[in-house]
Order: sequence, then structure tokens, then C-alpha cells
Amino acid sequence: MTGRSAPIPPWCGRISTPPGRAVRCPRSWSRGAPPDGKNRAARPGREAPGRSRGGLSTKIHLAAGRRCRPVSRILTAGQHGDCPQFIPLPGQVRIARRGKGRPRTRPGAAMADKAYSSAASRSWLRRRGIAAVIPVKEDQKRHRRARGRAGGRPPAVDAARYKQRNTVGRCFAKLKQFRAVATRYDKRDFMYQGTVDVASIRIWLRDPVT
Repeated sequence: MTGRSAPIPPWCGRISTPPGRAVRCPRSWSRGAPPDGKNRAARPGREAPGRSRGGLSTKIHLAAGRRCRPVSRILTAGQHGDCPQFIPLPGQVRIARRGKGRPRTRPGAAMADKAYSSAASRSWLRRRGIAAVIPVKEDQKRHRRARGRAGGRPPAVDAARYKQRNTVGRCFAKLKQFRAVATRYDKRDFMYQGTVDVASIRIWLRDPVT
């Protein structure tokens, strides 16, 4: 065996930087920012997998009916918040009627977790005549009490109706029975959306009564 390195095959290409040609990366790139100065991870047009505490993950924002069937969905990266997706999610609800008429778009009440508690969400539901069954966060309670009379009255929450929010968790349990939805092996965003939609259609076919 000689001390000379073996020649690189032409089909392999160069696998390392040639000696004497050091490639320097701009400082903005080393910190994770692209050349245009914008954070591409926060753009809505990404392929949905994002960084979270558990690693690469995708968050499914779901609206479900009382029969634990998915009605609308939005996919975002794992590090994106829940509250910004509250208004677009009910806006996609379209339930066709058996006979003639426009599809139903306004439920009687919207039951959501504390993560969706915000003044904008409650104002949007109030304008559409939808009852908000959303508990208030602890930090929002403290801020209201700190303002005194200027904080106003706390929003009322129907505790009995809020117990029905478990329909969303049961709907997620049905979706996770499909391995492709639970693990997300699809790389592209539109492919994973199709996987979630196919699983939702199968759930609806099991219980098609409206």
C-alpha cells in the first residue's frame, strides 16, 4: 500500500473541498438566517415539519363535530402556535345539507382549549353569533385583575358544555389509528395533507349520518 490517495471515480464527484480553496460562510448564514435576511422557518409555505421539543414534528389543527369526525384541518410546523390558527380553522367549515340550501358554516358553540384563548378569537366568535366555550389562561386572569375595573368582567365559560371538548381528542385518536398519519413518513406537505384527508374520509364513511 502506497502513501498516495486513490483517485476519485468520475461518477462519484468531489466529496471534499479542494486544498487551498477555503469556503467561508457568511455570518448571517451561520446563525441560521438565509441570504435575504428573512426567517424561512416562519414562512407559511414550508413543508410543515418544524423544530419542537421532541424534534421534527408537524402540528395538526383540527375542528371536529360531536360525533368525533374531522370537519376541517390546518397543518403547520411543530413550533408554530395554536392561537393564530383559530380563526382560519372554523372559516373552512362547510357541511352540506341533505336537501337544497347553502352549507352550514356556523356551529352553535366553539369549544376549544386554553391555547386558543385570546381577545381576537372571542371577538371573531361574537361577531358571528357563536358561543365561545374557551377557558381563560392564568396569565390573562392575572393581567385582568391587575388592571382593576379597567380589566372588565371575566368571560363566562359553560363548564357543562366544556366537557364535550373531549370529542376533539377522540377524533385525534381515530386519526392516529392510521399509521401514516401518526408517524408522517410523507416528506411533502401536500402529500401529508392528502394522507390526513383520506383518513378523515374513512372515518366519515364509518359514520355517515349527519
